[in-house]
Amino acid sequence: MGNCGSSASSEIHDIDYGHERVVYYEEADEVQKVGSVYSQPGSKGLNQDAGILYQGYGEENGAFCGVFDGHGKNGHIVSKLVRNRLPSLLLNQRNTLAKAITGERADGDLFQSKQVIKWKEACTSSFKLVDKEIKLLDNLDCSCSGTTAVAVVKQGDGLLIANLGDSRAVLGATTEDGIMAVQLTTDFKPELPCKLLLLYIQFLFVA
Repeated sequence: MGNCGSSASSEIHDIDYGHERVVYYEEADEVQKVGSVYSQPGSKGLNQDAGILYQGYGEENGAFCGVFDGHGKNGHIVSKLVRNRLPSLLLNQRNTLAKAITGERADGDLFQSKQVIKWKEACTSSFKLVDKEIKLLDNLDCSCSGTTAVAVVKQGDGLLIANLGDSRAVLGATTEDGIMAVQLTTDFKPELPCKLLLLYIQFLFVA
């Protein structure tokens, strides 16, 4: 059983039918975009996935989309904690870093380049902070539990993609033959030990 949520609302919708664990959120300032989020449990028992679509995120009618696949005894708790914390933490980190370059708006290319750098720095620091916060929780043993993470932030024509683990982001590109799937991330599997703990971040501009 899966669930698809799509609406225009200023409230957080935590969809939890059975083991569905998805959230759809919109800011109240007349966000026009319409999106959906979907969860399909597998056959392995407890669904440890968590997902979020946050529209009206940041600037330029942006959006945050994240998928988190928990593992271990408390993976379902960890994935939900990261889902609930990472979007606001990332935006706060980015806003703090961006204050240092607000005086350079006159130079468009330089400002845009530095904005991309600040988003990447904010992503790295927010991933580290949320990891630290979870480890410090007294009522949660996460020594053998965790979560993968793939997050996509849309700001204007730019896409920030960050992934840790083997969750995957795929872009649907329109071609003359229809819609083509373009994989945006690389799966970091245990057979790639040198990349197992690597947070991979990239920034793309899309039409």
